[in-house]
Amino acid sequence: MSLVHYRVTPHDGGWAYTFDGVFSESFPTREAALKAARRVAREQNVPGEGRVIEFQSADGRWHTEMVTGGDRPVADVIE
Repeated sequence: MSLVHYRVTPHDGGWAYTFDGVFSESFPTREAALKAARRVAREQNVPGEGRVIEFQSADGRWHTEMVTGGDRPVADVIE
């Protein structure tokens, strides 16, 4: 099981949450960004349906695989 950590940080004159170096949209207050990050973390834990996905790897090759939808990461917010 993977771990997902969201962090709230100043960004673009406001606040945003980040994951793996990627910023969310900007929020006017830290509290608004924190609330959004907590919502996103909760949503990460909701299982989905199994389905076939396609993705391109770094070497340019396309892959097709079945994902179960129950293999959700553990997500949290680091304040």
